[in-house]
Amino acid sequence: MRKGPVIAIHNRVVCLASRPSGRLVPDHFAIVDAEVPPLAPGEVLIRNTWLSIDPSIRLRLSAATPSGYLPPLTPGDPLVGLALGTVVESQSPGFAAGELVSHMFGYRDYAVVADGGETLGGAGSLTKIDPGEFAPQWYLGPLGSAGLTAYVGLFEILELKPNDVLWVSAAAGAVGSIAVQLAILRGNTVVASAGSPEKVDYLRNVLGVSHAIDYRAGDLKTQLAEAVPNGIDAYFDNVGGDHLGAALDHLRPGGRVAMCGAVSTYDTDSPEPGPPNLFQITAKYLQLRGFRAGSYDHLYADMRSEVGTHLADGAMTYEESIYSGLEQAPSALVGMLNGRNTGKTLCRLD
Repeated sequence: MRKGPVIAIHNRVVCLASRPSGRLVPDHFAIVDAEVPPLAPGEVLIRNTWLSIDPSIRLRLSAATPSGYLPPLTPGDPLVGLALGTVVESQSPGFAAGELVSHMFGYRDYAVVADGGETLGGAGSLTKIDPGEFAPQWYLGPLGSAGLTAYVGLFEILELKPNDVLWVSAAAGAVGSIAVQLAILRGNTVVASAGSPEKVDYLRNVLGVSHAIDYRAGDLKTQLAEAVPNGIDAYFDNVGGDHLGAALDHLRPGGRVAMCGAVSTYDTDSPEPGPPNLFQITAKYLQLRGFRAGSYDHLYADMRSEVGTHLADGAMTYEESIYSGLEQAPSALVGMLNGRNTGKTLCRLD
């Protein structure tokens, strides 16, 4: 028998108000009141406390998404994204009121989530979280999908070797900052790029990168050649576009590329053409491999063991750009897409 929530609930949801043409702005979204449906067997009512603000949602705001990716949202649809919250009521035997959980129905105050229900390409299934000594929101960042993406990209896709020279783009962001530190801690030479002098200072003085590049300060290929004139062995690609082209030119024969994202192409209706030097892949027998961390959930324990140890002993640091209140979620997304973040972008709900 269906059962309603145990308390009267005022719920709000961030919805797509209009399809963006060009750059995203907060006015493309609306916050609307929404009913909380009664719980069916196997469902859980969750009060969200932390929202993960991730760049990939921008792909779903266009009229069409890349082949093989999640379908586009239409105006009026609620946004979805990874979130943490507390169980208010449960009709699932696997979850109880008061438990902390992660799931995929962010961008709202309350969510009704089915145990074993849909995911975001394998990520975001309803999961209990025991934060232990760590801040709960880190399970959306260094101990969550961002940490898993960095870990998988480095050690499963690139198969990073001790003497490899690695380039990480968007290195001051949620994934890049973890990848940079994991590689340094394993003894690799790391080149890190970001888009402002302040972020370059962060990479050098906080993360300990010896070769840091502001890609807006000059020709990217020239800066890369000056930083590591003998080339790179591996490239962790968060950006795509001209960054990928620069990597193809600068990779040594047999080099590898882990393609995690292409944020340079997300927030525009007319992305730049792909690199003109793709023949470098053939000439230098390079390996390019795309991946989505949701296919590697079985590595969460390994990642959390390594990253958690480094966080606990102070060997690894992690920055957060935090916005407060659901009404700030659109601004958080726009700010992140425009590079106004360091580390993980989050929205905290009271």
